[in-house]
Amino acid sequence: MLFTLEMWERFSFYGLQGILAYYMYYSATEGGLGMDKATALGIVGAYGGTVFLMTIMGAWVADRVLGKERTLFISGILIMLGHVSLALLPGQVGLLIGLIFVAIGSGGLKANATAVVGTLYERKDPKRDAGFSIFYMGVNIGALFGPLVTGWLKDARGFHWGFGAAAVGMAIGLIVYSMGRKRFPEAAYAPADPLEGSQRKLIAPVVVGGFVVMGLALWLGLATDTLDWVIFGVALFAALAFFTVMLRDREVTGEERSRVKAFIPLFVAATLFWSLFQQQFTFIALYSDTRLNRSIGGWEFPASWVQSINAVFVIIFAGVLSAMWTRLGTRAPATPRKFAISLVLIGFAYFVFLPFANGKTLTPVLVLVAVLFLFTMGELLLSPIGLSLATKLAPAKFPTQMVALNFLASSIGTTLAGTVAKYYDPTNEVPYFVSIGLTSVVCGVILFVASKRISALMKGVL
Repeated sequence: MLFTLEMWERFSFYGLQGILAYYMYYSATEGGLGMDKATALGIVGAYGGTVFLMTIMGAWVADRVLGKERTLFISGILIMLGHVSLALLPGQVGLLIGLIFVAIGSGGLKANATAVVGTLYERKDPKRDAGFSIFYMGVNIGALFGPLVTGWLKDARGFHWGFGAAAVGMAIGLIVYSMGRKRFPEAAYAPADPLEGSQRKLIAPVVVGGFVVMGLALWLGLATDTLDWVIFGVALFAALAFFTVMLRDREVTGEERSRVKAFIPLFVAATLFWSLFQQQFTFIALYSDTRLNRSIGGWEFPASWVQSINAVFVIIFAGVLSAMWTRLGTRAPATPRKFAISLVLIGFAYFVFLPFANGKTLTPVLVLVAVLFLFTMGELLLSPIGLSLATKLAPAKFPTQMVALNFLASSIGTTLAGTVAKYYDPTNEVPYFVSIGLTSVVCGVILFVASKRISALMKGVL
C-alpha cells in the first residue's frame, strides 16, 4: 500500500517538476509566465527545498498529534488540492497557492511514508535496506511516467493540462491507499510522543503558523528574487536546531547520542550530493531545453522527458542493488563508504560534459544519458540507504524527526541546486563543470578516508 501511494505521489510530484521551470520562464505566448530564466531556476530549487523543509511540520504532527499513518493520508489530500490549484487558477496566484499546498503536503507525506516503512522491520533486520530499495523503486516508477505524461500534455494541450494530470494521479493514489489503511503495525498509528493536556492547545497555532510562514516565505521570495536564500537559511537553522535538541536531550542515551554524532558528516555529504543531483530540475532542465539535441528521426521529443531517464535506471538497478545488499549482508560496504562513493560518482558525472562544453554545437542525447546513469548509481548508494540509516540511527524519542532531519539535507541541497544553477553560463561552461565536479570528488575521498571513524560512532549500525 505504501509502494502504491508513493508511486502515484511521485507521479504527480515529478510530473509537476518536469514542466515547472518551463512554465515560469516560457513567454506568455507559449503559455508560461515569462520570468527571467535565472529567477525561474532559483525558484524551482527553492520550491524543491521547501518540500523537504516541510517534513519538519509533517514529522511534528505525526509524532505529537495524529500519528504517522493519519498524517500521511491528510498530506496526500493537500498535495492533490495543490495540483488542482495549479491546473485551474491562472498566473502567479495559481502558482503560489499550488506550490504552498504541494510543498506542505509533500513534506508530510515524505517523512511519514518512510517512517511507516521503518515500522515493518526490526532495526537489525538484514532485509531492511532491501525493503527500502523496493519502496524506492515505487518512487521511481512514478518519477518515470510523471514527466512523460505531463510533458506530452504540455506540448499537446498546454501547461494546465499537465498540472491537471498530476492532480488525477494523486487522486488515484489516495483512492487505492484508502482501501488498505488499517493493515500496518500498531506503531504506524499511535503518536510517538503525544501532546498532553494544555500542550494540545499548540496544535492550531503550529498548523496555522506553518501555512502563514510558508505563504509569506514564498511571496517574499517571489517578490524579491531571494526565495532560495530564504529557504536555505530556514532549513539550515532547522537542521542545527534538530541536532542540538537531540544531542542535549536527557532522555537520549549515550549510545544514541553517538549515533546522532555519526549522522552529522553523513548529513553534510548528503547535502552536497543533493545540491548536484537535484540540478536535474534546474541546470539540466535548462540544458535539455537549449543545449541538447533532442531530435529522433526528425521528431523532437519534449525536454521534460529527459527527467524520466534517471527513473528508468533506478527501476533497472534498484532491484539489483537490493539483492546484492541482501546477499552480501555484513560484508557489504559500510554506509559511510557508500556515501563517499556516491559523491565521487556524481562528481565525475559533471566531467562528462567537458568534451562538449564549447557552446557551439548541440550535445548528443546519449551524453546526457551517461551523465544521468552516474547520477543514478550515486543516488542508489545514498538515497535509499540514507532513508534506512535515518530510521536505524534515530533515538527512540525522535523516530520521525530523525527522518525529517535526513530530508533537511535534501532541502538544503535542493535549494542550493537552484542557487548554483544561476551561475551556469552557456557561453563559458568549463568553469561550472570543473568546480562542481572537483568539489564533489575531493569531498568523497575525504569521507572515504574518515569512514572507519564514522562507523565506530554508529555503535553497531551498519
